[in-house]
Amino acid sequence: MEAITLLELNGRVKSTLQFEMPDAYWVQAEISSISPSGQGHCYLELVQKDATGRNFLAKAKANIWRGTWLKLKPYFEAQTGETLKVGMKVLLQVTVTFHEVYGYSLVVQDIDPTYTMGDMARRRKEILEQLEKDGVIGLNRELEIPALPQRIAVISSATAAGWGDFRDQLANNIYGFRFYVKLFPAAMQGDDVERSVISALNAVALRRDDFDVVIIIRGGGAVSELSCFDSYNLAFNIANFPLPVITGIGHERDDTVADVVAHTKVKTPTAAAEFIINRVFDTASELENLTRRMSDAITEKMNAEKVRIERMSQKLPSLFAVLKTRQEQVLETLWIRSVNGVRNMLTAQAHKLEIVDKTLAAADPHVILKRGYSLTRLNGRAVKCVSDLKKGDRLTTVFADGSVESEII
Repeated sequence: MEAITLLELNGRVKSTLQFEMPDAYWVQAEISSISPSGQGHCYLELVQKDATGRNFLAKAKANIWRGTWLKLKPYFEAQTGETLKVGMKVLLQVTVTFHEVYGYSLVVQDIDPTYTMGDMARRRKEILEQLEKDGVIGLNRELEIPALPQRIAVISSATAAGWGDFRDQLANNIYGFRFYVKLFPAAMQGDDVERSVISALNAVALRRDDFDVVIIIRGGGAVSELSCFDSYNLAFNIANFPLPVITGIGHERDDTVADVVAHTKVKTPTAAAEFIINRVFDTASELENLTRRMSDAITEKMNAEKVRIERMSQKLPSLFAVLKTRQEQVLETLWIRSVNGVRNMLTAQAHKLEIVDKTLAAADPHVILKRGYSLTRLNGRAVKCVSDLKKGDRLTTVFADGSVESEII
């Protein structure tokens, strides 16, 4: 049996690959790791996954040498607004190489940013469709920003230039409005943005009664780092947040998913401050207009009443004369009715007295005695029955012209 060395075997593999695959090929893959080197090169690991995204179907190392990397990196970032990073799908032009020591690898010659942009747009669209399906995409916009949003929770990096710009803009507003601003620190770039911002939102939610709005501001960072705001979990938390959320993360390109689900999106932290100031100014102006209109209405009403009172005062003498005449007529009528009433009452009472007098006269004992009757008394009391008398009683009998004494025998 004839044996060959490993070097000879690898040499044959290298020759075969160079002979069979001498051209450059466009390859679709996903970046599973990326490592820029100190010498200016960039080392990638490319993979292809199955439909579930959990299992690897293929894997290969790829190198972008310094000269190529210095051209491809700024070109890709300018076209996509993103940096090459783990999880990104790319379309690379590569040549196949094989080294006797380092083995099989690909050498990147070019990159098509439109492929990555298409994939990013597709993923962003899928996130928005899922948010729409979940029924949350417009929830935060249904909240109403208070007329005077002066208590503001800010989610930003404590060292971000945008945070300082926002704070200075509010503090130095030309109207002299005063605001209460509380910073809830969070990462605004890198892989920790999603977790950090959601954590800050949760902290604000615990104090929701202390604030009118929440503002997420970034500013000062590279546009290429905005994809961290195209996150389903972050967007879901913003959409369901109990306070209006305003985003000002410093870009003018297409809105991120976070911008879409927020109540209001502005371009920069300074614009976010201006939005709040203008909101308060509009309300203050409206209140001032209402106060002026109310004052004018009161003045107009008072002037109208003054004119009415003056007119009435001019009419008072004649009105008083008419009223006096009417009242005198009423009093005269009442007097006549009163006099006639008293006269009629006295006549009726006199008639009644006359009847009573005649009745009393007819019942006078002297009148009765004059008619031939007499009155018999026993011990000063009138005798009404014979049975009331006994033998020996002394009686007094009264007649119209005198009385006699008698004794019962």
